[in-house]
Amino acid sequence: MVEPRHEGRLMREIETKYRVARLGALLDALDAAGVELGGPAFQDDVAYAPAGWEPAMGKPGHTFARLRSVDGGVHVFTTKTPLANAMEYREHETVVADREQMHRAVVAMGFVPHVRIVKHRRTGTAGEVTVCVDVVEGVGAFLELERVVDDDRDGAAVQAELDAWARGLGVELERTTDTYDTLVRGAAV
Repeated sequence: MVEPRHEGRLMREIETKYRVARLGALLDALDAAGVELGGPAFQDDVAYAPAGWEPAMGKPGHTFARLRSVDGGVHVFTTKTPLANAMEYREHETVVADREQMHRAVVAMGFVPHVRIVKHRRTGTAGEVTVCVDVVEGVGAFLELERVVDDDRDGAAVQAELDAWARGLGVELERTTDTYDTLVRGAAV
């Protein structure tokens, strides 16, 4: 997502994430809900943490970076600064021409490669909500719901709205407050 602004204010991205027990049932439920998903895109990410950061420190208040290649061609650099929790954050994102040079620049800025995340993602929309269906290597299938807001509404309230929408699909979902980097690192231990 490119850094959106509304009347001079930076937007916040707020999301919820769920483990999916039966991917086919989820895809059927999304179709029934009118969510048209695009074809799968292969995403190969390296997540970076600030030098000296440890998971016990928590994520809010720290800026993290990600370098993503989509389908082996487009490279995207992103920073995320979690706010109240790891799934409410300010995000800045741009396309970069050279992944290796960007990696070197990120390390030179004091970030440390944290974890590699490889997934296949399909996206669609439900009103103002971005719907992502991800199959993440080593950890399984997930539903991720994202909403961008430009006001001072409570992030937890937005997350509750997203959760109610997900529960309304009527499929077995297990909500997680962990981000993919945490889940992948946990699976590797």
